[in-house]
Amino acid sequence: MANTYRPVRGTALLAGTVALLGALTACGGDSGTRTAPDGSTSTAATATSSTAPGTRTASPGTAVPDSPSATAVPSDTAGSASASSRTDGRCRSTELRASVGRVDPGAGQRNFPVVLTNTSSRTCTLYGYPGAAFTDASGKQLGPDPARDPASPRTVTLPPGQSAWAPLSFASPDTSGARTAAPATLLVTPPDERDALEVTWKAGEVPVGGNESEVSLGALTPGTGP
Repeated sequence: MANTYRPVRGTALLAGTVALLGALTACGGDSGTRTAPDGSTSTAATATSSTAPGTRTASPGTAVPDSPSATAVPSDTAGSASASSRTDGRCRSTELRASVGRVDPGAGQRNFPVVLTNTSSRTCTLYGYPGAAFTDASGKQLGPDPARDPASPRTVTLPPGQSAWAPLSFASPDTSGARTAAPATLLVTPPDERDALEVTWKAGEVPVGGNESEVSLGALTPGTGP
C-alpha cells in the first residue's frame, strides 16, 4: 500500500528541511499465516502426539495407493467428497492390536496376513494400506519398505473386537537367491497413523536385497485372512 502525504501548511514555516514521517499501516489482520519471501503463505500450528506402550513412531501407513510422484504421507488424496469422512472416526494406533497369521505357501511364494484388530470400545474405520517394516533386535530396519500391490482400497468398519487384514508376500528365500536376514520384529503402522505396532516375527528369514528381494503389501480388507 503506497503512503501519501500533503505538504504541511501553517502560519509560519520552519527554516531548513522539514522531515516528514509517514506511518506505515499493515493491511489485513493476523490469522496465523506467515508470508515467505517468495510470496507463499503458511499457517503456524502446534501438533502434539502421544505414543502408547507397545507403539513406536515409524513411516505412516497411507490411505491411498502411491502414484509415481507421490510420497508415503498420511493423507488422503483420493479426490472424492467422502475423503474427509473416511478419516473421521478412523482407528488410531492406540485402539488396535497387530498380529501376523500363519504362512500360506504357494508357487514359490510365502504369504502372510497382517491383521489389525480393534481393541477399543468404539466402532472405528480403516482405509487403505498399512505401513510395514522388518527390523532387527536393535531396531534397525532390514531391507526397503514393502511395495504396494495395486488395489482399489475400501473403507473397513471395525466394531469392537473385529479385524481387518492385508496380504504380505515375498518370494521364498529358499529358491529366490535373494540376500536374507532374520527379523526380530515387524512394525505395522495403521493407515493415517505414525505410531507403529510391534509384532514379534517368528517366521524365519525374509529377503532384504539382491534379485527377487521385493516384499509386497496389499490393501486392508475385512477379516483375519484367506
